[in-house]
Amino acid sequence: MEKLILTRLNVLGHPGRMAVFRLLMRRLPDAVPAGEIGQALAIKPSTLSVYLSALCGAGLIGQRREGTSILYSARAQAGGEIVDFLFNDCCRGRPETCAPVSRVFREGFPDMSDRKYNVLFICTGNSARSIFAETILRDQAGERFDVYSAGTRPYSQLDPFALEVLKAKGHDISGLRAKNVSEFCAPDAPQMDFVFTVCDQAANEECPAWEGQPVSAHWGMPDPVKAEGTDAQKSLAFQQAYGALRNRILSFTALPLDSLDRISLQKAVDDIARETPEVTT
Repeated sequence: MEKLILTRLNVLGHPGRMAVFRLLMRRLPDAVPAGEIGQALAIKPSTLSVYLSALCGAGLIGQRREGTSILYSARAQAGGEIVDFLFNDCCRGRPETCAPVSRVFREGFPDMSDRKYNVLFICTGNSARSIFAETILRDQAGERFDVYSAGTRPYSQLDPFALEVLKAKGHDISGLRAKNVSEFCAPDAPQMDFVFTVCDQAANEECPAWEGQPVSAHWGMPDPVKAEGTDAQKSLAFQQAYGALRNRILSFTALPLDSLDRISLQKAVDDIARETPEVTT
């Protein structure tokens, strides 16, 4: 095991290979085609092929074929094995020596009995999917969660089809606005307990170093803003996005947050994206 861990550390010591691994970790539980990885990181196909081969060889990522494409996904367990090795070998398993690591990975989720959980949903434009998620969670469980949404490159206005769907579902849209994710990186911003990306493009981008190590997950789905066709066809795409997010949020609010340790909670929020039906109208 020691030889394998040292190989993995050597592979991740290269900035390009580390960038690929970090992107795939952000995209969990998705598997991502090589072309999308290369485009997101501006890496030439020949160079990317070398990086992917090294990461696969070290057991840091896996691959599978789907039609004519090869899809790549991070092996989260491999990262955990590196942390375990360093904790047990370098720190000799002493919690006081590696206190930050032991707190984040080995203790339960922080006690929230004196306040609500803070949740942030992120997409690129913050005009539809993340706005849906913010609104649905606030209306479903606003007594338990303070909910926010933001975009990595937000539009100036919310999408009119999105607003139409929210109004038709009986949601109050008066306080909704597009926001830049930088608002939530300011010193006076609320500290997040959960951060969810709901679009692939946002997940492909570098994430801020969130204070407090929030639980994060990728709940990616197609962008209804890009739907083509008649107004009825476009409206259907927004209805489907709303339904998919509502299903995921209902699964999230049903989790026994107070009784799950961090590892179990991380697995649970990842499983929501894998197991929850994506289309409901």
